[in-house]
Amino acid sequence: MNVGDIITWQRLFTEEDIRLFGKLSGDEGIHHIQTDEQGRLMAQGLLTATLPTKIGGDLNFIAREMTFRFLRPVYAGDTIECKVTITDLHEERGLVNVSSRWQCRNQRGKEVMNGHAAGIIGQ
Repeated sequence: MNVGDIITWQRLFTEEDIRLFGKLSGDEGIHHIQTDEQGRLMAQGLLTATLPTKIGGDLNFIAREMTFRFLRPVYAGDTIECKVTITDLHEERGLVNVSSRWQCRNQRGKEVMNGHAAGIIGQ
């Protein structure tokens, strides 16, 4: 892993994903359990946030700080691609400290979420 590395992952969100996440998290706002006038079910923000955290899990990243900016809603049927960029990487007191930023876009190229994280790589 190096500063400037970009890691990507994408996921198609389904109605089942949204309903299961709602039951697990307790986030069952009306917009997460009933479709809108266009027949769409909106994903929970923290369900969308699982994209960069999945990449972090692949890297054995232990977060100390995370910031999410939710810019547009994500609906069942949307495919979201997340790009995580490593912005800092250094060793300090025997720990590998990592900072990153990310950007998530839907299948139409619209940015739906961005943010950043800082933490360590687990041993």
